[in-house]
Amino acid sequence: MILAVADDRALALAQDLPLAGVEVVGRIAPESLAGDDAENALTALPLRGVDALVLPADRGLLGVALRAACDRAGVRLLLLGRGDPAARLARRAGLAPPLDPESSAWDIADALAVRPSATEPTRAPDSGSIIAVWGPHGAPGRTTVAVQLCAALASPQRHVALVDADTHAPSAALLLGLGEDAPGIAAACRRADLGLLDGAELSRLAMTVDSGAGPIDVLAGINRPSRWPELSATRLAAALLACRDWAAITVVDVAAPLETDEEMVSDIAVPRRNAATLTALEAADRVVAVVSADPLGVARFVRDHAELRALVGSTPVTVLVNRLRSGPLGVDARRQIRRALARFSGIDDVRFLPFDPRGVDAALLHGRPVSDAAPRSAFAAAVAQVAPALLPADGSAKTSGATAALRLRRRRGHKAEKAEPIRRRRGIAARPSDTS
Repeated sequence: MILAVADDRALALAQDLPLAGVEVVGRIAPESLAGDDAENALTALPLRGVDALVLPADRGLLGVALRAACDRAGVRLLLLGRGDPAARLARRAGLAPPLDPESSAWDIADALAVRPSATEPTRAPDSGSIIAVWGPHGAPGRTTVAVQLCAALASPQRHVALVDADTHAPSAALLLGLGEDAPGIAAACRRADLGLLDGAELSRLAMTVDSGAGPIDVLAGINRPSRWPELSATRLAAALLACRDWAAITVVDVAAPLETDEEMVSDIAVPRRNAATLTALEAADRVVAVVSADPLGVARFVRDHAELRALVGSTPVTVLVNRLRSGPLGVDARRQIRRALARFSGIDDVRFLPFDPRGVDAALLHGRPVSDAAPRSAFAAAVAQVAPALLPADGSAKTSGATAALRLRRRRGHKAEKAEPIRRRRGIAARPSDTS
């Protein structure tokens, strides 16, 4: 065993663990395992015959580099920590529940004697709802909407995951400032193909983004579009099935094309580039369709909507019109879009997301959800109003979108309270909301 705890604690354990039948072969300062240098620090130790590494339940220590190095070396991670944050961190990393920091050497030895089962779930199954975010060609803002939906739905009580299944232009990892070389959904599909994908493995493959409302586990997409054959229909379907037992809400970002896109359609099983999109839409419990609020975007959506509806059948489709503004459509852009969608696609229920370049640019700059980078963003507030309607109808997942909207209103706080009397004194009416 290797100890990565404070010096005084490490000294006491090093003296007692041999009495409990556990050999301590080395000690290392916990801070040396933080960040990208964790692999170098770990490989510098004598790993031959080492079964476990004991370290504090600290998010800064339990990074992707350390977990990957321990997996390759066959070293088991044993966490020491208290409370719900430590327990959630262990679950997200696919590890056994943490021990109390003051646990005796005999408690640690007993924990090491229990080998975790690969088939035993590390999370209690939640509602397991899958939401697919789709939109036609032309970059209507699918990934931005998917990321903000995750931020609006996330809460400490609800586990939310984001899956980037776009086989043409994956961008979720870049949008959130994450590394493109993470294993992500491609590795999850490979493990699912072997029947080895469970909650613990998904937690190991995912990267966690701490949003203001709660953590979001991200399964990054392929880092090169040429790797699209790795996301085959059978593999992705198995991976999404595992996601249902892993996360309460799984938001899947997919590409625009809906056609089978092969010239040879025969009995021969050939890879299909759009299989990931078709599979995710067929597996989804709800589809969010994103429309760009301009004549070209609306025309593209109307053209593809019939094909989308034929594919998803009776699955509910929520239509979000993104970047609403009067410039491309003239006066009363909202009414014009409603009339066009009702006339040509038979869509009566339409939600609008305002054009908010400052908020979205701040999110791009900081690699964060819009609600974190710009708390007063009109775009984030509009998504927070839409999010509760996407939750399962049985109420198994608590609505955090309304909580996010309330949090945004509270952040505005005293300024809004002071501004209202001024409007009344000056006879100025409050501006109507940009959302519906």
